[in-house]
Amino acid sequence: MTGPVITGRTGIVFILGDPVAQIIGSAEMNRSFVGWGMDIAVSPLHVRAEDLEACVSLLRKVPNVVGFGLTIPHKISIVPLVDHLTDAARQVGAVNFVRRNSDGSLTGTNMDGAGFIQGLKDRKVTLTGRSVLLIGAGGAARAIGFALAEAGVGKITLVNRTHLRATALARDIQTAARGCQIDADTYPLCLRNFDLLVNTTSVGMGENSGSPIDLAGLTKATVVADVIMKPSVTVLLADAAARGCVTIGGKAMLRPQAELVAKFLNLEAASPLQDE
Repeated sequence: MTGPVITGRTGIVFILGDPVAQIIGSAEMNRSFVGWGMDIAVSPLHVRAEDLEACVSLLRKVPNVVGFGLTIPHKISIVPLVDHLTDAARQVGAVNFVRRNSDGSLTGTNMDGAGFIQGLKDRKVTLTGRSVLLIGAGGAARAIGFALAEAGVGKITLVNRTHLRATALARDIQTAARGCQIDADTYPLCLRNFDLLVNTTSVGMGENSGSPIDLAGLTKATVVADVIMKPSVTVLLADAAARGCVTIGGKAMLRPQAELVAKFLNLEAASPLQDE
């Protein structure tokens, strides 16, 4: 399938991040939008943290920009820069997609959790009553943590390089999900106690190679998931596969999001172009 044909009528969607070399979501979304007959083009945009506010101010003023996505490190810092938040974004405290409204106002939402849960369901992973180890406490961890609790897991244990952040996130999720036990722990852990292990950190991406956790003691009964898109098989996933575990890469979370993005941005199939 060919990529989008970009004209003056094409709606533009950027994905803001720093760095951007690891971003593959633009290609995945372009394939979906072309297949659905949508006149939309998606491109990464390299925006450093100190330039985020200026970039967002500019995008407000560009009518053919219909929205933009956020990846590392912008998912939390974008929150005060938008005008409206959906309930999902407000609960999580992080935004991964923004809709530019016709008046230039911006509405932020968060689809990371919904996309991740759908990716697990697509792989027939059972969540009800299960015990989860969630690594990280950033924007992706917040979205996935809330979504896992809402999906009915029995227990979530959070670990993070900064233990105070893990403790704060555990408290936030517990407040919203009374029926799920939420704990913050420190390394090392007994990995035999978990049905699902999820890495939401950047460890394993690009030059930040390696694994976020030592898998000693992990059994093949544990499903191991990583939100990193590139490489598609991280060191964590390779080590887990070698132990006989079912592994799920970042693309599993990404694929369901194209449809979620299309709905959030109110995208419609394009009309056939007429010769001018």
